Amino acid sequence: METSLPVAERPRRPEWMKVRAPSKDGSYFDVQKLIHGLSLHTICEEARCPNMSECWGRGTATFQILGDTCTRACRYCYVHSGKPSEPVDPLEPLRLAHAAAQMQLKHVVVTSVDRDDVPDKGAGHYAATIRAIKSKLPHASIEVLTPDFLGVEEEALRTVIGARPEVFNHNIETVRRLHRQMRGGKADYDKALWLLQRAKELADYNVLTKSGIIVGLGETNDEVVETLRDLRAHDVDVVTIGQYLQPSPKHAEIDRWVHPDEFRWFREQGEALGFGSVFSGPLVRSSYRADEQRHAAETGRGAVAY
Repeated sequence: METSLPVAERPRRPEWMKVRAPSKDGSYFDVQKLIHGLSLHTICEEARCPNMSECWGRGTATFQILGDTCTRACRYCYVHSGKPSEPVDPLEPLRLAHAAAQMQLKHVVVTSVDRDDVPDKGAGHYAATIRAIKSKLPHASIEVLTPDFLGVEEEALRTVIGARPEVFNHNIETVRRLHRQMRGGKADYDKALWLLQRAKELADYNVLTKSGIIVGLGETNDEVVETLRDLRAHDVDVVTIGQYLQPSPKHAEIDRWVHPDEFRWFREQGEALGFGSVFSGPLVRSSYRADEQRHAAETGRGAVAY
């Protein structure tokens, strides 16, 4: 039976994990008003991202489509899970595109909940969202962070890649040993790798592929490097590595606070493996400064530590 550490024994948050409160001098509240006014969701809010005040203060946000209820229940994720009570909203892509245009975004990041209740697992909605953004912001680049499209992977990938996003992201999240434990019985480490490589194979244009790892779930540093090797062997261009934060007592317990020196070491390992871009740091998340991640990969700037 799983037990919880007494409060006194839980690892205390170190200084390098402290984040600032939002400043009323920035764009934070403008973004908040726009997102809420258009009845849109962001992973920033839904997953309690520690960088929300920084990113919204810069006038950016990561949109979450397909509603606010995920049909999966990953042990590290705060997004609400259960049976969605509402069908997919066909007008959501248009509202999202309008918000992106209002924010004058040059790089738009779109993710979603899992929707195992929908026949195409939401692939058509992704494609509609990409097309709506391209119509409103023809010069913006678009990054999608997709679920695994369980059971319809090939068809879903063809639909999403057919809409021509500039970056295709699917997060591996953790090492092979912990993958099924943290992601649930439906998860498959090798299928995640296949999905990333297949997306690149299906594209008739130069799509960047990307994945992310969170550390502090009980993995070893050697296992992290092995995961980096697996991603690179499947032609992944961009990788992010960040600290796991336990969102509630019901979620997987944090194993350790990974020191910034270790994140720098991960960055060096990723750079040696040949990734186009490695963003590695305690507060790094998959969409954190995603425009810079893409630029680093395309210009050869390479690895970055935060």
